[in-house]
Amino acid sequence: MTKKTNKNKWQDPNASVEASKYINPIPSRLLILQTLMEKSEATQHELAEIFDLDDEQYEALGNRLRAMFRDGQVSRDANGGKPFIYRPISDNDAVIGTVSAHAKGFGFVLLDGMPDLFLSEEQMRWVFHGDKVKAVATHSDNRGRINGKILEVVEHTQLQMIGKLEQDDDGYFVQLASPNAHQPIGVTAENVQQMHVKVGDPVRVELIDYPTQQEFATGKIAESLVNDNERELIIKTTLLNFDIPYEFSKQALDQANSYQEPTAKDFKGRVDLRDLPLITIDGEDSRDFDDAVYAEKRRGGGFRVVVAIADVSHYVTANSMLDQEAYERGTSVYFPHFVVPMLPEVLSNGLCSLNPNVDRLCMVADINVSRAGKVTAYDLYPAVMYSHARLTYNQVNDYFAVVKGEEPKNPVPDSIVNSKSVKKSIDVLYDLYQLLLVKREERHAMEFETVETYIKFDETGNISEIIPRTRSDSHKLIEEMMLLANTCTANFALKNDLPVLYRNHDKPEAERASKVSDFVKIFGLSFPEENPTQADYKRIIDATKDRPDAVSIHSVLLRSMMQANYSPTNIGHFGLAYDEYSHFTSPIRRYSDLMLHRAIKAKVTGKKQTPTSYTLDEAGEQTSKTERRADEASRFVEQWLKAHYMGQHLGEEFDAVVTTVTNFGLFVTLKDLLIDGLIHISNLGADYFVYDEKAQQLVGEKSGLVFGLGDTVKIKVAGVNMDTQQIDFDLVEQLAKAEFNNRGKGKKKAPKIKQ
Repeated sequence: MTKKTNKNKWQDPNASVEASKYINPIPSRLLILQTLMEKSEATQHELAEIFDLDDEQYEALGNRLRAMFRDGQVSRDANGGKPFIYRPISDNDAVIGTVSAHAKGFGFVLLDGMPDLFLSEEQMRWVFHGDKVKAVATHSDNRGRINGKILEVVEHTQLQMIGKLEQDDDGYFVQLASPNAHQPIGVTAENVQQMHVKVGDPVRVELIDYPTQQEFATGKIAESLVNDNERELIIKTTLLNFDIPYEFSKQALDQANSYQEPTAKDFKGRVDLRDLPLITIDGEDSRDFDDAVYAEKRRGGGFRVVVAIADVSHYVTANSMLDQEAYERGTSVYFPHFVVPMLPEVLSNGLCSLNPNVDRLCMVADINVSRAGKVTAYDLYPAVMYSHARLTYNQVNDYFAVVKGEEPKNPVPDSIVNSKSVKKSIDVLYDLYQLLLVKREERHAMEFETVETYIKFDETGNISEIIPRTRSDSHKLIEEMMLLANTCTANFALKNDLPVLYRNHDKPEAERASKVSDFVKIFGLSFPEENPTQADYKRIIDATKDRPDAVSIHSVLLRSMMQANYSPTNIGHFGLAYDEYSHFTSPIRRYSDLMLHRAIKAKVTGKKQTPTSYTLDEAGEQTSKTERRADEASRFVEQWLKAHYMGQHLGEEFDAVVTTVTNFGLFVTLKDLLIDGLIHISNLGADYFVYDEKAQQLVGEKSGLVFGLGDTVKIKVAGVNMDTQQIDFDLVEQLAKAEFNNRGKGKKKAPKIKQ
């Protein structure tokens, strides 16, 4: 660029501002944007020619264009190695996604099918967790994150929140819990006095004005939550933070309450199965019973199994208020000792629940299975049934123990002992279950060693005990019968081209498979680096399932799997090794199942199905999204409760197993309580530890000490961060090394650390 004699000839709306800031001013951002809008696009050189800039100004222009790109004011294309082409931001540059807030103040715009955008604390200033925003990508930072700039808040999803009343020099405000801790909400002194709350009290606040880049949000306290225990408080907070509907409208409740017990009029056109000894088998604390089962031996060999599922579609009619609110929920949400149902309880626990000793409407999958375990025929039809027994998993397990000649934990209930027909059906169900387990093995369906926990509370609502949930024969028996019904209904839907959602689970991506391949080499096992089959996974599962560190190993396999979802296009279920699969068996708590029921009923009865206000693609996105939302909310509450529990045990020691190895430390699970926490790498000893990603180990550079998956350690509870639910442990002693960590380099075991 050569020196120009005629400077500053442009007409700049912000000329005076630029002149006051710079000795040798350049065009303002506003003028640059106006010029780009006129020209559609331009390079830095072209803009400099338009503005008649000298060399010093040319360099300043480049800095300003880069800053405008960083701030999301312009977009740029590399143009095949030539100078950048700058353009005004257009709708083609913008994306719409959902804000995910982090407790530390930053966040992300979550996007489907593309990398998420990182949001700085400044960008998070005017949004809450869950808000839908229009944003643009600006630049990549030194951590490889694509930074984003919010252009517009498309939808605020939260109208009310829960936090604690605080006060500073500027007045009163409500400090929200994670993940919205970055957004204090101002309230008036008059509101505080009216609600009779004091600093430190938990409250529910309703928003009046949303935040801006300059001002925090304002609101009003609507309810004092002083009398709620910690469990009740965190569940209420989570429902609001995750935007989970938890109250039914008056119209929906009126519709649900308008239904009466089924009568002969409702039985018309249905198969009468009331004399068939159908039974339900569920958990001890279950209140809604979706499914009932019956089985008998067929003449000539083979089995007949009847799976009866509550006919929710009879009551939740398409496009009704009940239907709209069920669609919005997508699924029931389960918290420890608390459920947010998809349907009002008068239906979920009453008319739609297959309770014992009452007539109930149902949809039936009546299935014939050969002696070889193959489905030879099935019939789907609406029916009326009468549950002959409400049994629990433990009761059926006690019966199985007696049959095997073992001592039951509790006496077998009279509903089995005194009913020959019920007992005979359970015997046949068990025989069929054994056969289906063989078929499961043959198709290489996966069954990982995982541990789920059950939290017990005392009378005050505090955690008294955390125990593992076990999956016994009775659990697995019911699961196999449900799988039979789900596969038959998927087959029927495909054959008849029904407008339904399939439960899809795609095969793992090559990058994930490659990581598993590297990982299992430390056990002397092989795994393909791309296109693994179910047999490949099953081989690793079987080879490691009896190890004491099986849960740790299988968690690595699980993390390599894709997430299951709902879609109108069937691609099969990789994990279960089915070519076609749907969800049919839980319409009380899953909207996808209700959709399938409606389509099947319309087909088998010859009636026209009522069109809905949503498309199948929209329903697939909604049911997948609400399922993820429910899972995330449930995990958040459970982790919060565990963190709160560990906060009461600071300084205490526990035995734990290493479940994950990272470059910054070890995640471990307490043996007795099944609570996870982190031992930071700085607390492993006076050494520099190197992370071996392939071997999943941390190796001491000088000492040769090795910490790896499955190692048993003694820890001390060091700290708890309730905002992030992170539990920090200090290493006390390495108790035992997992067998595979004792080979090769680094065989030393860490000594006990002096406290």
